[in-house]
Amino acid sequence: MSTLKFSPSAADDSEELARAEVYGLLAALFNQAPADELYRQLQVAVTEAPAAGGFLEDSFGALVQASRRLPLAQVEAEYDALFLGVGKPEVFLYSSYYIAGALNETPLVELRDELRALGLERDPALFVTEDHLACLCEVMRYLIAGDDLAVSKLATQQRFFNAHLRGWAEVLWDTLEAHPRADFYRAAAAFARDFFSVEAQAFDMLDL
Repeated sequence: MSTLKFSPSAADDSEELARAEVYGLLAALFNQAPADELYRQLQVAVTEAPAAGGFLEDSFGALVQASRRLPLAQVEAEYDALFLGVGKPEVFLYSSYYIAGALNETPLVELRDELRALGLERDPALFVTEDHLACLCEVMRYLIAGDDLAVSKLATQQRFFNAHLRGWAEVLWDTLEAHPRADFYRAAAAFARDFFSVEAQAFDMLDL
């Protein structure tokens, strides 16, 4: 399911492309339960990093093992139980909830202003707001691999990540890892935590 309107292009640098692909994977996993094709790809994914001891190797391997252990129908039911539900979901995926304590508050307004400045707009068919985790990950993917060099650059990535993903996402990962109904998404949260930690450290080292 598409989240925002943009035209990504492949990054020349393999490391940058790998980063974009991880953001794309997280967007797909948290936008909805994995599609059948994605789930099959995850089940056969290589879990060993090119270099021994890669920081993401263990948590990604655990995510792959969870996909091999759990039938897709069970993951679909888990997603519904955690993030949809009737009325208030058990776990919110919206940054405004964690930053402001409620949905559709000032953080969402500020995010929309920034997206307009980046030339991005929400797909009218999308049923979630722009501060949904999946949407934010899609924006990061675009800022890494998009074809507009005026916005798809490290400085913009750093600013967007720090403003709209850093901090509150840690609370989400904590919530999922402690939730009694989380199984596949406990593994997804652990992988996302490790990846976001790598991103935060890399951005902190930038001298822009």
